[in-house]
Amino acid sequence: MTRKNADLHGVLAAIPTPFTADGRAVDADALHAQVERMIAGGLGGIVPTGTTGEFTSLTDTEYREVIRLNVEAAAGRIPVVAGIGSTSTAGAVELARYAEAVGADALMVVPPFYDPLSFDALKAFLATVADAVDLQIVYYNVPGATGISLDASQLAELGGIDGVDYFKDTSGDAVTFTDVLTNRSAEITAFNGWDTLTFYGLTLGAKGSVWGVASIVPGHAAELFRTVAIEKDLDRGRELWAPLWTLSDVLESVNYAAGIKAALELTGTPVGPVRAPILPLAAEDRERIAAALAELGVLAVPSAA
Repeated sequence: MTRKNADLHGVLAAIPTPFTADGRAVDADALHAQVERMIAGGLGGIVPTGTTGEFTSLTDTEYREVIRLNVEAAAGRIPVVAGIGSTSTAGAVELARYAEAVGADALMVVPPFYDPLSFDALKAFLATVADAVDLQIVYYNVPGATGISLDASQLAELGGIDGVDYFKDTSGDAVTFTDVLTNRSAEITAFNGWDTLTFYGLTLGAKGSVWGVASIVPGHAAELFRTVAIEKDLDRGRELWAPLWTLSDVLESVNYAAGIKAALELTGTPVGPVRAPILPLAAEDRERIAAALAELGVLAVPSAA
């Protein structure tokens, strides 16, 4: 099988799904505007229908619509890595094939997340999805949601599955992440996915990061990557990172999707509400996000709005 090489690198924004004001439908206009902001900010790609995109709240029709609309909006200008999540292998394969058919550049695949899989079952699952498409796969390592905790050797072993070339690490386990980056980078490409470890990962040589904060401040995120990963200017990188860490730290302390959408509202680029069962942020949490945005110089709307 000849796979499409997505050549993923840099900051890929984990983007929210814009909804209409009543939350009942996908807001296509806001979605297109969001993609334009990501491109203008200089990012390395976008990742829709992941955790930030509230994929579990989407109907089957909406799930496909969001992938298609993002591909159309990107129009080949930046890679679109479609998030694929289902509680069955068959469901994941269907979504993966659809994403490939409408032009996604790669897939970020989370394993079934209700009954934690054994390592052998995980490998079989990923191999089945990979065999169904010609796209490269980013394994979404998020043990807090899937119950699957892997060590460095197991993460590297996933790279032996044809098509599984990357993983997004949202474990928060800096030791394991370091082991992969330092000793096993030839086996699988590691992307950071734990916000407050972004600077750490880039200084260790991660090719990139899948980062929800980039959907709020794409230009800031792209500048950090360029400064640290390309220019190797760590002093300047630390200056850029300090306010980004503050925002990342706040977002990790609240419901992530709700925090991202509150931040976008406060920056004057709203993308609608979160869907139940997620609740909007409490006032005190909005205040904390507003303070972090003010530190970055992007607060546009009073936090009480």
